[in-house]
Amino acid sequence: MSSFTIYPAIDIRGGKCVRLVQGDYGQETVYHDSPVEAARMWEQQGGAFIHLVDLDGAKAGHPVNHEMIGEIARGVKVPVQVGGGLRTLADVELLFGLGVSRVILGTAAIEDRAFTEEVLSKYGSKIAIGLDARNGLVATRGWLETTEVKAEELAKELAAKGAETFIFTDISRDGMMQGPNTEAIVALARATGKTVIASGGVTSQQDLEKLAAYAEQGVGGAIVGKALYTGSIELAKAIEAVKAAQ
Repeated sequence: MSSFTIYPAIDIRGGKCVRLVQGDYGQETVYHDSPVEAARMWEQQGGAFIHLVDLDGAKAGHPVNHEMIGEIARGVKVPVQVGGGLRTLADVELLFGLGVSRVILGTAAIEDRAFTEEVLSKYGSKIAIGLDARNGLVATRGWLETTEVKAEELAKELAAKGAETFIFTDISRDGMMQGPNTEAIVALARATGKTVIASGGVTSQQDLEKLAAYAEQGVGGAIVGKALYTGSIELAKAIEAVKAAQ
């Protein structure tokens, strides 16, 4: 049976655990002074995989909070995945060396295909491709720029090059507490035949149950941020509900 994983999200900026609204660095809420403590908290509540974003790194184009990321990877027993500003093989290898289990390529997957294909050929399933889309078109550089590339077409091309996991964000839903774009997520999983993790817009346990119902079709999980920090989703309860929904 295909499994569905809930990924508690920890977005790191200036050494703190924060959330942005639609990727806007001017709209930030600090939810935890210690990202390391936040990771331990989610692990204690049953989180089986932690999702980390280096927001400073995403803006800078190279890892910035890597020391803290290493501290988190060592501080929890569950695997962690990390994205944010990874543009070179050295960046990727740095994170694997810190104990990270999966590395997420975002902007680089669009702008530097040779690099992306090299990393996929070397690391395969340890790489996830982050596809952030606005109206079905891929956005890059922390959502500051929208390309003319269709998310589904790019995903198919990268699946052919060895990508096994995609993280799909509908930017219009992120941080807005409106629910995920389930149709687009399921369509991407069907088009690629690979695992798609939903990101952005998950606001309730019902959202998670709805997504988990498509686990057999390749919807492999959901990244949850704001809803966990505001308490509108309780992680332990949601994990049980998702098991029942599959």
